[in-house]
Amino acid sequence: MSATKKTLLICIVGPTAIGKTALSIKIANAFATEILSADSRQFYKEMTLGTAVPSSEELAAAPHHFIQNRSIFEAYSVGDFERDALLKLDQLFQKHSVVVMVGGSGLYVDAVVNGLDVFPDVPSEVREKLNEELQEKGIESLQKELKEKDPTYFQKVDIHNPHRVIRALEICRSTEKPYSSFLKKGTVNRPFNTLYIGLSAEREMVYQRINQRVEIMVAEGLVAEAEALLPHKTLNALQTVGYRELFHYFEGTLTQQEAIEEIKKNTRRFAKRQGTWFRNNKQINWFDYTTDSSEIISFIKEKNAL
Repeated sequence: MSATKKTLLICIVGPTAIGKTALSIKIANAFATEILSADSRQFYKEMTLGTAVPSSEELAAAPHHFIQNRSIFEAYSVGDFERDALLKLDQLFQKHSVVVMVGGSGLYVDAVVNGLDVFPDVPSEVREKLNEELQEKGIESLQKELKEKDPTYFQKVDIHNPHRVIRALEICRSTEKPYSSFLKKGTVNRPFNTLYIGLSAEREMVYQRINQRVEIMVAEGLVAEAEALLPHKTLNALQTVGYRELFHYFEGTLTQQEAIEEIKKNTRRFAKRQGTWFRNNKQINWFDYTTDSSEIISFIKEKNAL
C-alpha cells in the first residue's frame, strides 16, 4: 500500500436481522482487521438478548469494539459515539489499512463518515414542555405533530422512540422550520476513504427473519432480561423495541403473547425505516443477503485495489 493512499473504512449496513454481523466477521478476517459496532443499542452491557449482541463465538472470531462497553445508567449520545469512534479509528489505522464498521443505526454510521449536523440551541422550556406533553398525552400526539411539521423526517425516524421524536419537535417548535432542513447537505473531510456494502432482501424475507429472531430471543430469555430492567424503564437506553413492549406486559396492559407480537411488529416497522434511511444513501453498493461473502470480498479488493 502506498504511503499516500488513504486508509479504508468498510461500512456494512442494512436492515435488522439481515446477516450484517456474519458478513462483517468474514470481511474482517479476509483483511486481518477489526470491527467497530455502530449499533446504538448494542453499546449497553445490561441489554444482551433484546439487542441481538453478537454471540461469544462471533465476538471471538474477530476483535470487536463498542459492544456492551457502556451502562444504561450513562448518558451516551451520537456525538459521544462520533468522538469515540474517530479516536478508535485513529488507533486502528496505525496498524491496519482497512477497518470494518457494522450497524443498522444509520445516524451513527453517518456521524462517523460524514460528521454530525449542526442544530441551533433550543430553549430549555421547549424541551420541558414536550416532556410534559409526553407524560400527559402520550407519544401519539407528538408523533402526529411531527408528521405534520416534518413529514420527511417522520418517514425516517423511529417514531416509537420518544427521545428522537422530542429532539425533532424541539427544533421544529423553536425555529418554525422542519428538523430535516438542518440535516447536513455536504460531508466533512475524513482522513480515510469509505466504502459502503449493503445487504438487502425482499421485504417479506426481512420480516420473516425478524419474526424468527424475536422467537429465538424469547426462547433464550428475553422476558426475564426485560423484567430485571423494569425498575429502570424510564432511562433513555430502554426506550427501544424489545423492552418497551415487555414493560407493558409486566404492567398488565398487554398479555405476554401480545407483547411478543408487538415486538415483531415494531421491529418490522423499524426495519422499514432503516430501509428508507439507507436508500437515501446513493453510495451504498447493494448485495442480496444470500450473496457469498467471497464475491463481496472480491468486489472490495477490486474497487480499492487492495
